[in-house]
Amino acid sequence: MPKLKTKRGVAKRYKLTKKGKVKYSPGGKSHLASSKRTKKIRNLRRRRTLAGKKEARFIKSMLPYG
Repeated sequence: MPKLKTKRGVAKRYKLTKKGKVKYSPGGKSHLASSKRTKKIRNLRRRRTLAGKKEARFIKSMLPYG
C-alpha cells in the first residue's frame, strides 16, 4: 500500500492533541490591531480546539499520520 500524502496547508494550520482532538490558532490578530480591544487580542493568543465533529473528521482525513 502506498504512503498517504499530507495536505501541507492543513498541517501548517492544525495540530492534533494526544487524545486526537484538533487544535488551531484563531485568525484575526496579525494586522489592524490598534482598532481591536486589548482583551480580544489577549484571548486570540491561546489555541482552541475544534468543536464540530464533522469538521474535525474532515481535517483528520487530510492529516493521515497525525
